[in-house]
Amino acid sequence: MSTCYGIIKQSGGHISLYSEPGHGSTFKIYLPEVESQAALAVKRPNLPALPRGTETVLLVEDDPALREAAATLLTRLGYTVVAAANGIDALGLQYQSDVRRFDLLFTDVVMPQMSGRELAEKMTDLHPRIRILYTSAYTENAISHQGVLDKGVSLLQKPFTPSALAHKLREALDRPNGSRSVPVS
Repeated sequence: MSTCYGIIKQSGGHISLYSEPGHGSTFKIYLPEVESQAALAVKRPNLPALPRGTETVLLVEDDPALREAAATLLTRLGYTVVAAANGIDALGLQYQSDVRRFDLLFTDVVMPQMSGRELAEKMTDLHPRIRILYTSAYTENAISHQGVLDKGVSLLQKPFTPSALAHKLREALDRPNGSRSVPVS
């Protein structure tokens, strides 16, 4: 519920709840009206160019829609993207002959079968120079308090914008070799 509430609030909406014992609960979500795509295309301002790269990114996201959207954006920014639905699939990619080394692991924190943290630990054993960028719908505070991630790791909050992803990814890749993750800003 807290994730839903956060997404609704970030979108400029609100949520109401009605509940009766023995009859259940009703949640009503109110979001601002969105203009049609044609109107949005006309009003779109010229945005500054997003940071680009040519590195290889291992993208691990259990939500198919988010995985596809992130892969598309990263590909448009020039990156080679290898995508996996979970940590086990990601580790299996090591044995495919067409997979080169990975420069960065971009992984969801909370996933079924294997957490992003567990995956990152295994990937750093296989690729000691790999950079790590986590993403989650949970806040940094909630994640560190639950012991899921250490404080100071690189975390991109969901939902994220293309600009936020491009900048955070470039920041992670441009860090000196001795540090794998980027402090949260």
